[in-house]
Amino acid sequence: MATAPRLVVRVAYLGGGFAGWQRQAGARTVQGDLEEALGRLYRVPVAVRGAGRTDAGVHAAGQVAHIDPPFAIPLTGVRSALNGLLRDDVRILAVHPAPPGFDARRSARGKRYRYRLAWGDPLEPWEALRCWQLPSRPDLARMRRPLAAVVGRRDFAAFASSGHSGTGARGTTRTIFSARLIVRGRRAAVVLEGDGFLRGMARRIVGALLEVGRGGQPPSWFARLLRDSTTAPPAPTAPAHGLTLERVFYGGPPATGDR
Repeated sequence: MATAPRLVVRVAYLGGGFAGWQRQAGARTVQGDLEEALGRLYRVPVAVRGAGRTDAGVHAAGQVAHIDPPFAIPLTGVRSALNGLLRDDVRILAVHPAPPGFDARRSARGKRYRYRLAWGDPLEPWEALRCWQLPSRPDLARMRRPLAAVVGRRDFAAFASSGHSGTGARGTTRTIFSARLIVRGRRAAVVLEGDGFLRGMARRIVGALLEVGRGGQPPSWFARLLRDSTTAPPAPTAPAHGLTLERVFYGGPPATGDR
């Protein structure tokens, strides 16, 4: 029997119960859960290829993956069946046919990450799942100028997880299209859009910004991190639960007004 056309799936999940996106022996992962559910639906193994990995504890509101199903099922049936097989902390938001030549990872042109911060009164438990609560308000003005310096194409080795040297011809070089600090009352978010992110990169950018915002390091230290991966002390890593992969972009860099 000929296989059905490739499908694109958009996935959301709370990362706290997962050891990350990528399948791992002996650990619960998003890819593993999806492939298990697909195997039960189609009664044969079905591989899932994601747009990229998320680390343990990191959430997603718009992860994208593709599958090559062994036979056709109505798209609404695929979505509802998978959501009936998956646990409550992961959901298939949409399923649609893939454009010609589409590959969830290779066709991706960029990603948007949002890191949520809060201070002041305690958070509701459901909000605390996706937000890093700080003991006090940081100096947001001190954080804005270093964050603006992140934009552009540069070597982000100083912001990669220890031992991560990048992949492919790009190595540790990435392009950040935009970097914003959005403040609303006792909440703030660091929003990063770029053509790709090294493992731990978004969380280390936020961790370094907070060191500056809390007065632990001067803005010049952040600037040195952007110039030299051996700068000491290294960029600290913000907790995983504050970070969400919001969107994967296809067909070109994100437009300035696309928020």
